[in-house]
Amino acid sequence: MESGSGTLFGPSSVSWRVHADPVFPVAGVRALILQALHPTAVAGVAQHTGFRDDFWGRLERTGLYVSTLTYGPAGEARKLAARIRGIHRRLSAVDPDTGREFPLDRPDLLLWVHCCEIESFLTTVRRAGNPLSDADADRYVAEQVVSAELIGLPASQVPASVAELDAYFHDVRPRLRLTDTARDGIRTLTIPPMKAWVQLLTPARPAWTVLAGAALATLPRWARKMYRLPGLPTTDLAATAGLKALRVAALALPDRISGPPEARRARALIAAAEGAA
Repeated sequence: MESGSGTLFGPSSVSWRVHADPVFPVAGVRALILQALHPTAVAGVAQHTGFRDDFWGRLERTGLYVSTLTYGPAGEARKLAARIRGIHRRLSAVDPDTGREFPLDRPDLLLWVHCCEIESFLTTVRRAGNPLSDADADRYVAEQVVSAELIGLPASQVPASVAELDAYFHDVRPRLRLTDTARDGIRTLTIPPMKAWVQLLTPARPAWTVLAGAALATLPRWARKMYRLPGLPTTDLAATAGLKALRVAALALPDRISGPPEARRARALIAAAEGAA
């Protein structure tokens, strides 16, 4: 898949509309929290990069990867994905339950990471008020199959609609649980390391607290229960209202500070494409 703009998706794609949304950072953190519920996947992360070591660098590299795949030239996106595949191909970890070694590029783990990202990205921006129709949602999931292929998964194994994505999570849930490793990771994710001057002289700590709190509150009800968080319908209503307020506030910010440059350029191109339609 390659758009007329030379990127994998382009201004007319649903992927650009989702990934350029102001609440996308909340969706990214939500995806990480959801991913931690897979015991084998979280063990692989803990045994190689840990959670506190280079926390911000790792987060920045993850954001760069998603940004490059979404907005970068198609050739650059494919090269970056190939480089990441090569790194994962050389790495392995030990399953804490069985004691057996497993490769980090095991297909079921790659699929888990992909599905957590796509479900989180889509669900978060829709709950925040992005006016995506059900058809748009299905198109987004289908568009993102190409992202799964770039990390080494056959398209036939990847959900291509919201219904297929929901079915995947229904099937995988019996294999999920909250481990001590996941608890440690989420503790770091919600209260990450920050230099003293950053905490004292910038709003970084309270801003991150709001972002992480929104990510936790908007998890699926079954995932919140695993994390021993409230799982009541009223919690869902409150989380959605808070997320919508956050999006309204973000949209009111001056454009120059309303997100990373690539997302701002994407929003401008989306608006131009819609205006020309």
